[in-house]
This record gives sequence, C-alpha cells and structure tokens, in this order.
Amino acid sequence: MKKPHWAEMGEYSLVWGMRLLLWIYRFGGRPIVQCFLYPVVAYYWLVNRRGRAASRDYLRRVAGFSADLQVSGGLLDSFRHFMTFAEAILDKLAAWSGLIALGDVECLGREALQSWLERGQGVLLLGSHLGNLEVCRVLANLKKDIRINVLVHTRHAEKFSELLSYYNDASRLNLIQVTEISAATSMRLADKIDQGEIVIVAADRTPVNNQYRVAEADFLGAKAFFPEGPFILAALLKCPVLTVFCLKRRGKYVIYFDPFSGGLRYPRKQREQALQETIQRYANRLQAYCLQEPLQWFNFYPFWHKES
Repeated sequence: MKKPHWAEMGEYSLVWGMRLLLWIYRFGGRPIVQCFLYPVVAYYWLVNRRGRAASRDYLRRVAGFSADLQVSGGLLDSFRHFMTFAEAILDKLAAWSGLIALGDVECLGREALQSWLERGQGVLLLGSHLGNLEVCRVLANLKKDIRINVLVHTRHAEKFSELLSYYNDASRLNLIQVTEISAATSMRLADKIDQGEIVIVAADRTPVNNQYRVAEADFLGAKAFFPEGPFILAALLKCPVLTVFCLKRRGKYVIYFDPFSGGLRYPRKQREQALQETIQRYANRLQAYCLQEPLQWFNFYPFWHKES
C-alpha cells in the first residue's frame, strides 16, 4: 500500500478545536484555555492513530541518542508531544495577534542577520517544523522597513490563515502559498531578495507535487527524505543563507540564527554530490536542535522511509 504523503495527513485538523479555544482565549485568557486544551488534544491524540505511531517512532529514535532526554517513545511521551504541539498553536495565535513582542523573545546570533539587512542585502532563512517559526514575525521589528516572506503549504495555510485572519496585523509579513518551488516562485523570490527582504522556507518537508525532488540524508540514526527545493532555491537566489530555529525554553522563546552559507554553489560536474552534502549538513543541524527540545519537532507523519 502506498504510504500517504505528509500533506494528506491532516496535521491541521486540530484547527476545529483551536477555533473554540481561540474564542475562549480572547474572552477568558490563556489560563482558562489551558483547561480546555487537554480534552481537545486527548481526543485528537486518540483518533489519530497514524500520527500517534509516527510520534512514538520519532521519540524512540531520539531516546536512542541520549537517555538524558527523558523520553522513551511510550504512549505518555506521545501524548506530551501532542500537547506541546497544541501549546505551540496557542503561541502562534499570540504571535499573530501581536501579543508576543521583540522584547519577549531572545535572539541569539541575530547580529549576522542584521548586518546583511543593514547593507540592503536580502537573506534566505532555512526553517523547519521544529519549534514555533511563527514567532519569527517579531523579526519585522528588527528593522522598520523590513519585509518577511514566508513560504507555506497552500492546504495547511488556508486552514490556519482562516483561523488567524482576524488577528493578522503584520502588514510586513507576507505569506506565499505554494505547493512546490517552481521557476515562477524562484523569480518572485529573487525580486524580494533584490529588495533586501527576508525569505523563510521550511526545509524538512518533502514536496507535495514532485516526490522525486528529494535526497536521502542520515537523520536520527536512519535514512530519511529531505526536499531538494529549498537548497536549489538558495543557490538560485545567490544570497546569504542562515538557519533559523525558534524553541521554547523555560517559558520563553529563543530564536537561534546560525550562518549556513554566504551563497550556495553547485558546480555542474559535482552538482548532485554538492547538493547531497548541503542537505546532510542541514539534517545534522536540525538533528542537533531536535535533541535540545525533542517534543518540539512537530512532524506527525512517517518521516523515515525505511526501517533500520
């Protein structure tokens, strides 16, 4: 039987419950929302057998790396994983409604990013589904005229944007809904880089319409597929590349900016090898941050394509 693609897994089917929670959030505050969060997530966790199994598989792999992380991949760990995801959605709502300001977020390594922006140089940020990338909307406050462009998957974005539409006052944050990175998308983003803007793209999800544009990389002890698109895009844009991870640590969000490349290049004769090495380097970095906060990697679908 063909394994479903992640886009068909309905990760954001939790939105129906979050709609109610958002209403409570607005009129009762976050402490009241917490009381309703548990039964909503418990139901979602119980009915989503495939997501539950994927969560446990991931956490078991994490446990194999370090016993100090206090995860084993059991049912309780999986429920905690789902609960962390639900908490992150509440924080997304807070971020989009402007309740999270720059002063509420610690930014590590942002000097390199600011240096490029102050020179009018656009930058590509490689993100992921680790932590809460939406909190990065506060980056718009780093520079008064900066614009941030975030590539998002159309189906999920439509569901989530509907939920957030009344609260999105981030006029300098531009969601670009795509199902894959095409030539037209690259040209559009090149214009934004030329204008000194930020482009953010998640690099840990395989493309929706083209399963062949992927490469294998070692990740948490086994081979997994990563998309080639974000890394090819980085080379086409000919701009500085950084990775960005936003983790919640001790109740506060910390955004980590790490230089990745001053400009990716893939020589024609070694193109495949160079691309593979780049993707493996990203996978290594994603793994390092996953091991810091394992419950914050929100991929509830079978990520590893073969058992090991």
